[in-house]
Amino acid sequence: MLKPLGDRVVIKVAKEEEKSIGGIVLASSAQEKPQTGEVVAVGAGRTLDSGEKAPLEVSVGDQVMFEKYAGSEVKFDGVEYLIVNGKDIMAIVE
Repeated sequence: MLKPLGDRVVIKVAKEEEKSIGGIVLASSAQEKPQTGEVVAVGAGRTLDSGEKAPLEVSVGDQVMFEKYAGSEVKFDGVEYLIVNGKDIMAIVE
C-alpha cells in the first residue's frame, strides 16, 4: 500500500457516470474530472515551525471533496489513486 508523507493524502477517486442527464453516452474526454473520493491513507501531518506535527483533519475511510485539478494521479497494483496535499481537500462528505 502507499504511505503518504507529510500532509499528503491518498484518495481512491470515485467513478463518474458515463451518461449525461439526458441519457447521452459521453466520450471519456468529454467527462468532467471527478472531485470526490475515499481516503485510503493519510500522512503524519504538516510539521510546524516549532517542530510539532499538525494532524490532518481527515482519516482513512472518509468520503471527501477535493479541488478540481489538485494532486498527482498514480497507478499502484492496477488501481488508480490521487495523491493530494491536505490543503486541497475542501470538505468531508457525510
